[in-house]
Amino acid sequence: MADDNKLVAESRTQFGKGAARRIRATGKIPAVIYGHGTEPQHVTLPGHEVSLILRKANAVFDLDINGKSQLALVKDVQKDPVRQIIEHLDLVIVRKGEKVTIDIPVHLEGEAEAGTQVLQDANTLSIEAEATNIPERLIVSIEGLGEGTQIHASDVTLPEGSTLVSDPDTLVVGITGAVAADLGESAETETAAEGEAAADGEGAADDAPAAEAPAE
Repeated sequence: MADDNKLVAESRTQFGKGAARRIRATGKIPAVIYGHGTEPQHVTLPGHEVSLILRKANAVFDLDINGKSQLALVKDVQKDPVRQIIEHLDLVIVRKGEKVTIDIPVHLEGEAEAGTQVLQDANTLSIEAEATNIPERLIVSIEGLGEGTQIHASDVTLPEGSTLVSDPDTLVVGITGAVAADLGESAETETAAEGEAAADGEGAADDAPAAEAPAE
């Protein structure tokens, strides 16, 4: 685990909205740690360092709590809906060697063949991985893929030691010729519009009063 995930956590005994506001006013974040049958631990974490770590998905904190090391996986992040300031963290205890089931973002790399459209059906996949070796994302290459190509969950390369939990048949990416199809639909739409315009013109001519015959 990277050293930049190490944080010093301060135990706290004051709770409630007022106490939480006072903690945040000092640039820190209130948090609770639970799991493995232990009593919940209420702690205070350094705000800036936490924000940096949370830029990575599925972050694991290496906490120093009163001189004792504790690994904790981020379970929930509560933010102010307007200012997007982190208000509270829920952390779950994990241990080295322990495996956890987690949703990992799927990231596409490369460019498919020209004239095709890439449709990403699954933005995340569930995998089981070691708590201390959770990948930030799963990379799927679409470089040079042609129309009709489909990539399923079972086709995605997982990090060593990880196993797939999602249904292997889950469609992750599909390559279609939708770009060409869209052009065809546009042409059909234009033709239909021209036909309607012509029909309207004929209707207008039928509704117009007939010219009077010249007097004899």
